[in-house]
Parts: sequence; structure tokens; C-alpha cells
Amino acid sequence: MESKVEPKLENMGNLVRSHTCGELRPSSVGQRALLMGWVDRRRDMGQIIFIDLRDREGITQIVVRSDADAEAHRTAEALRPEYVLAVEGTVVARDPQTINPNLPTGEVELLADRIYWLNDSQTPPFELTDDVRAPEELRLAYRYLDLRRPKMQRNIRLRHAVSWAIREYMNQQGFLEIETPFLTKSTPEGARDYLVPSRVQPGRFYALPQSPQLFKQILMISGFDRYFQIVRCFRDEDLRADRQPEFTQVDIEMSFPQREVLFGLIEGLMVKAFACANVTVTTPFPRMTYQEAIERYGSDKPDTRFGLELINLSDLFRESEFRVFKDIVQKGGYVKAITVPSGGRYSRKELDDLVEVAKQFGAQGLLWVRPDGDGVKSSFPKAVTEETLRAVLRRAQANPDSLVLIAAGALKNVSEILSGLRLHLGRRENLIDNGRYNFLWVTEFPLFVYDEKERRFMAMHHPFTAPLDEDIDRLTTAPEAVRAKAYDLVLNGMEIGGGSLRIHRQDHQRTIFQALGIRKEEAEEKFGFFLNALQYGTPPHGGIALGLDRIVMILAGEKSLREVIAFPKTASATCPLTQAPSSVSPAQLSELRIQSTDTE
Repeated sequence: MESKVEPKLENMGNLVRSHTCGELRPSSVGQRALLMGWVDRRRDMGQIIFIDLRDREGITQIVVRSDADAEAHRTAEALRPEYVLAVEGTVVARDPQTINPNLPTGEVELLADRIYWLNDSQTPPFELTDDVRAPEELRLAYRYLDLRRPKMQRNIRLRHAVSWAIREYMNQQGFLEIETPFLTKSTPEGARDYLVPSRVQPGRFYALPQSPQLFKQILMISGFDRYFQIVRCFRDEDLRADRQPEFTQVDIEMSFPQREVLFGLIEGLMVKAFACANVTVTTPFPRMTYQEAIERYGSDKPDTRFGLELINLSDLFRESEFRVFKDIVQKGGYVKAITVPSGGRYSRKELDDLVEVAKQFGAQGLLWVRPDGDGVKSSFPKAVTEETLRAVLRRAQANPDSLVLIAAGALKNVSEILSGLRLHLGRRENLIDNGRYNFLWVTEFPLFVYDEKERRFMAMHHPFTAPLDEDIDRLTTAPEAVRAKAYDLVLNGMEIGGGSLRIHRQDHQRTIFQALGIRKEEAEEKFGFFLNALQYGTPPHGGIALGLDRIVMILAGEKSLREVIAFPKTASATCPLTQAPSSVSPAQLSELRIQSTDTE
């Protein structure tokens, strides 16, 4: 009687994989093959055991028959999900009734005559499937398992494909990829810097770059003419689904640019990148000024896949009997509205819910009006005449089934309220076509915004953005009216890139610093090296930074950047996998001349 030998782990030895698990086809029938991968599923039918063997390229069904190889069958009996195998055998055609049309390898299977058990695995804490229901924190703690899921594999492969396409395209356009420093000088004029203490210069700190902005401008001064870099950047800011403390951008700068030349370059880049996901991009992209975007959509990154554009009603209430709106308009505020074509069917509860939604975006209230047979129905006070309400309906081009939603206040507040409400209604009414990719260039941003907390003007983009030539004279007399040579690339309501033509003259750069309230001594301390460089024949130049994470997120159809980054941080900027950030030893702090005030 034959003694039963228990299977055991084996060394890989000299084994060489002949095919991936997604490679075998009917043309391979009759060939010998050696596959390596993980056990995805195992189905024990007694004398026959089926194993789905998985690697990053796909799945191949393995057939292990007891009458073909008893030892291989004994090994197969011991296997569990995520065990690592090498399997040797012959490629055979599947019976027609067992063909799996959902797998590229579904017409063939590997009849195993030797299984090498290379490693075992504990039972994963969640199923490694696309419809995983595990909490995100758990998925990130076991990211090495989460990344085995087919969707995550697809997302990371897509990211690679997009990055590769970008590099090929930029090389074809004559751009050089040049690395810039990660340890650099803190120049806080935007988000908070991540600081790195210097051991050899006690009491001094590097900063991790929020952007290679000054270095890429210096590269233009250096004569490199066309630069790009797929670069990691860092910002110590509050996080959202579309933000990470460390992120990747496609950084681009060129000398002697015209804006339209740069736009054409980036549009061509988008064509190449989106082709990686079989998305056809039509060029040229529409253009819209910042002012038009705010007037029509209440946002400088409007989603143009649907309507519900904002309607200005301010003039109708300038001399209105409704004193609240009248006072707002006469003090420089606005009354604006959105027309919901089928909103006339909303119940009173649904209308109250919309008011609550508006409050989430900063509204103190929200008024509405709609046709009611031959009359008008509204939430306005009775003091407002039917004549005024009918004028509102005419301006809003309301049909008998329409609902007009109205907000009033300062332009910024009204824009934020109605922009947020517009997106909410677009989703609620199924007005957004998720299969469309609407690109938009938004141009002529204000150069400055006034910060009430700081009581000074701040750069809307950054302080190295050039003003429009025709607005230069307003820098000292009316800085709030100065428009910038800045532009954002918007896709489906999300900013995926921002750039500008830069200041290339030292005198203009000093004027901008002055307008921003940066004293001469402060400017020298923070930017002296750059101001000095501007004196040595700086060419006109400009560029853009594109968010690679966001682009891939949109292409993958994901709602969070974390789904397209291999090792992301959580919303609290922590890494559940490595437990970073973590404490360090007193000896390390002492060496850096740092004393921690943390009492926990």
C-alpha cells in the first residue's frame, strides 16, 4: 500500500515562468507551460480539483486530476486562497460548455502534472474582490492585500500607462525631464510647509516642496527652454477625497511661450493620456474667463456637462418692496437664481430639504417661486407682489413645471451657495452624463484676493504670476481689479491643472511683492536668490502643473485619490500600514536639537 506523503513548502530553485496567468490562448493548446501566482479560488470536486491561479495579468484555470498525478492532487487538496504556487503542465482546450467568456484565458486550462507549493498565507481579513465591503482603514492597514484586488491592479496599471504616455509625449515635444530638490527653502505664501530639521545646521530647517515653482523658473533662466517633471510634492493642509499631503504633479515650463501655444501643447498631452483609458478627447478645449464662470456657474471650476446656469435677478429687486433683497442689492450684493425645469413637482418636504442643503453651503435661507396654474406660488413674504414674482419667472425662463430657487448676498456667498446647490441638483435630477469628459480652460483670474484675516492682498495663484499687460498700471491704484495671465484646466467640475505666464522682470516682481505687503527685507530673506537670478537675462516664460493623481482618478472612475495611489494617507494624514507619523527616540530629537512639547 502506497504511503501518503504530506505536501510541504518548496524552494523555487531554477524554475522559470513560461507564461503569465493572463497569456494562454487556444493557439497555446498542446504546449507545456509553467505558471506562477496566487490561488484565487479552489474548487474540490473529489477526483478533480480546479484552481484559479492569479497574477497581475489575469487568471488561468488549473485542472488537477488524481488519475493524472496523485502527488499534485494531494498538494492541491491542501491549498487555500492566497497560497503562492508554481504549476507545470500542458495547455488543453476547455469543453465548449465550460468556456468562460468573461476571462481572456477562458477557452483553455492548464492540466497540471506538477505543483510547487512556494508559500502559504493566513486567511486575509477581507475578500480580495472588487466589491470589497471592508472599512477603508482596514484596507489601508493591509494595503499589500488590498492592492491584489483586480480593481486596484487595474488602477495602478492605468497610472503607469498614463505616466508613460506623458513622458513619451513630452520627449517628442522637445522637453527635458530634470529633477529638482526635495530639500529646499521654506517660502510660505500658500499652504503650510512640511519642515525637515537640519542636523548639521542646528536650528535651521529645510522644507519639502509644495511645488518646484522657483526651480523650474530658474531652469528657464538657465537656458533649458523646455522642462518637465513628474514630481512628488508636499502640502501640510487639511485633506479631502481629492487631496493628499503628498501628491504627484506633471510640472511643465517653457520659454518664450504664447498662451495658445501652451494650451495646444497641453491639449495634445490630454489626448495622449486619455487614450490610455480608450477615451477620445476632442480639441481645442473651450475657453471661459473667470468672471464668466462665476456669473454663469458660481464657480471657477464649473462642471459644464449639464445646465442649471445661474440667473442674475439683482436689477428686479433694486427697488423692490422686499426690503431685505433691496438692501442687499443697493449695498453691492446680488440676487441670483437657478431654474429647475421639473422642480415644480417637489413636495413641501423636498423643498425644505433643499433649504437645508443650501445652508450646508453657507446660506441663511433659500427662497423659491414656481408657476401655479394661472397664478404664482412662492416662499416670499406676502409683501412681494405677484408682478415681481412673474418678472422673476420670466427672467428665469420658467415653464409650467419649473421651480426657481433664489439666494441673495455678497457675490462670493451667493456663488458658493448656488454652485453647491447646482451640483446637488445635477446629481439628484440625473442631469450629469458620467460618460462625458468636458474640458475647459478658465482664464483671466484676479491676480489678488483680499484676505480679511490677514488684512492684506494675497496672490490668488502664487506671487510669480504675471498681470495682464493692460492691467499693470492698476497694481498700485486698484490691485483688486488686476487680472492675471493665469489659467486653470478644468475637467467635469474638477481643477486638474493650474498655471500662468510668469513675471520675468525683477522690477515687476518687486512691485508684486510690494502689493502683497511683503517688505523689501522680507522679500530678500525669502526670495533673494530668485530676485538675483532675474537680473541675468530672464526670458519670458510660463507653464502649468497638472494633477496626475486627479487625472488618473477621473479616468479610473473613482471618487477618491486613495484608489489610484499605491500607498496613500488617510483623511487625517496617517498611514495605517506603517503607523506613520510616529514618535521618535529622545536621542534622535537631541541630535537634531529639538525638544518636543507633546505630553501624550
